[in-house]
Amino acid sequence: MTQALIVIDVQNDFCPGGALAVAEGDQIVRPINALMTEFDAVILTQDWHPADHSSFAGNHPGKAPMELIEMAYGTQVLWPDHCVIGSEGAEFHPDLDTSRADMILRKGFRPAIDSYSAFFENDRQTPTGLEGSLRSRGIDKLTLVGLATDFCVNYSAVDAAKLGFEVTVRLAMCRGIDLGGSLETALNDMRAAGVSLV
Repeated sequence: MTQALIVIDVQNDFCPGGALAVAEGDQIVRPINALMTEFDAVILTQDWHPADHSSFAGNHPGKAPMELIEMAYGTQVLWPDHCVIGSEGAEFHPDLDTSRADMILRKGFRPAIDSYSAFFENDRQTPTGLEGSLRSRGIDKLTLVGLATDFCVNYSAVDAAKLGFEVTVRLAMCRGIDLGGSLETALNDMRAAGVSLV
């Protein structure tokens, strides 16, 4: 077994009706379920924030969602409160076949730092432990799908490529936010990192 499917943040809050909805986010669920059968390893990531998370606009008086602020680790987008631990919004989309997953990786649970990537917190240094888990299982090829293309999928794919994994992103099974041109930037960043976009 050398290949894994990593399904990024297919959660209620990122789907239509959710707190940080990605347009058509729910339309990728069934194709992802079908794709799972082609992989020996399936890993789901789950955004998992405490209510006092520093990336929430609601925790910064006078700031609005999608504004940028500077944090100790760099520039941070302020998001609507989303994927709060234990909330319905943090749950996986009800149609996602979670029974196929052999690992669920929760990220973004540290209040002072956001975490887009499945591999590192946004300081680009604090590891999530996913790399070690994959290496210990002999997995070196990764296919990524999920939400959102230009944030968590992008960061995860670029980090995986930098760590030496062979990475493919299936764009038909991703959807993006496209905040001020972020989608095009993300696609360029992934290509530059050696990620295969199909």
